[in-house]
Amino acid sequence: MANGAKGNAEMPLRGLRVLEMGQLLAGPFAGVILAAFGAEVIKIEPPKIGDPLRRWREVYKGTALWWYILGRNKKCITLNLRHPRGQELARQLAKDVDIVLENFKPGTLEKWGLGYEDLRKLNPRVIMVRVSGWGQTGPYSSRPGYASVAEAMGGFRYVTGYPDRPPVRPNLSLGDTLAGLHAALGALMAVYHRDVKGTGRGQMVDVAIYEAVFNMMESLVPAYDKLGYVRERLGSKLSGIVPSNTYICKDGKYIVIGGNGDTIFKRLMTAIGREDLAQDPRLEHNDGRVEHEEMIDQAIEAWTKAHTYDEVFRTLESAGVPCGPIYSAAEILKDPHFNARGLFETVEILDGEKVKIPAILPFLSETPGRTEWVGPPLGAHNEEIYCRRLGLSQQELAALQEEGII
Repeated sequence: MANGAKGNAEMPLRGLRVLEMGQLLAGPFAGVILAAFGAEVIKIEPPKIGDPLRRWREVYKGTALWWYILGRNKKCITLNLRHPRGQELARQLAKDVDIVLENFKPGTLEKWGLGYEDLRKLNPRVIMVRVSGWGQTGPYSSRPGYASVAEAMGGFRYVTGYPDRPPVRPNLSLGDTLAGLHAALGALMAVYHRDVKGTGRGQMVDVAIYEAVFNMMESLVPAYDKLGYVRERLGSKLSGIVPSNTYICKDGKYIVIGGNGDTIFKRLMTAIGREDLAQDPRLEHNDGRVEHEEMIDQAIEAWTKAHTYDEVFRTLESAGVPCGPIYSAAEILKDPHFNARGLFETVEILDGEKVKIPAILPFLSETPGRTEWVGPPLGAHNEEIYCRRLGLSQQELAALQEEGII
């Protein structure tokens, strides 16, 4: 395992119990982080159909490959939360967990008697992590909240793309993932407050997708408030940091070059044969380079266009200038550094077939996370949770299934 991880070490969240209610990405992404490091995560899914993510994007033999990642290490049960008996079973489960993680539209769980105030009466120590598009309060809280819209309103889309074209999005569910990270962080801070500081009190963690995006937006607010400056789209450039761009090489390949540190800039200019620019006092610091960005970029690209990618990379690497390629999935899987760092796991899925999935990050030297099982079949843990945890009989379990409650 990478970084000297001990495969048999106790995982850091072992003993923490989480009830995951919700589907698709933002809430479940938080759940998979907690499960990856040892928390027991019981995931509730609607009977028969399950989490829609089981069928999203690339599907192999009826199951989305994404599901094997997002459902890993979770104990998956089916439960109809719209049915009174289903709601009662959910309340029984919530009595005995540390964290309830949900990403329903605000007000939905309150209608079902499963809101924070309902659950804290049953379990005063419960930490309820609530993920939604717009938060639990405010005039937009009742709106549907998808990451695509939240990314736009959170400020991210406005600065993404080229200035002469409409704003774009990355081909990823970035807002959901950012919200999931905020949710996992908030959950663990609340656990620390309750258990390590010894207060014994649970609390609610309110995570909004648009706010998770907004939290990444650097100096946008003070720059506008004090200077009236609105950051705009700059394509492959980075506003106010020069040079940091993507350049084309002689063989048509692209290279990303980050030469924006003062000493790095001097090494870059020397490496490309522009000692005049390396010694130009106007370019000694970043603010001066920003004023002459076009001149600098033209000098760099004139050099990259005259050399192949390999020639450019070798020259800049020797000069200690940060640079590198733009990778596709195919190139990621072949890269020796990714493999040396242990960024892939080979796991078994249907009928013993094997597939590579991303390893669990970050690497912890003493208490690493690990994949104990991939996303399981729908209802795989019904018997364990309902019979062994809640004490239901096999007859009761069969009756619940017959009634469509599980």
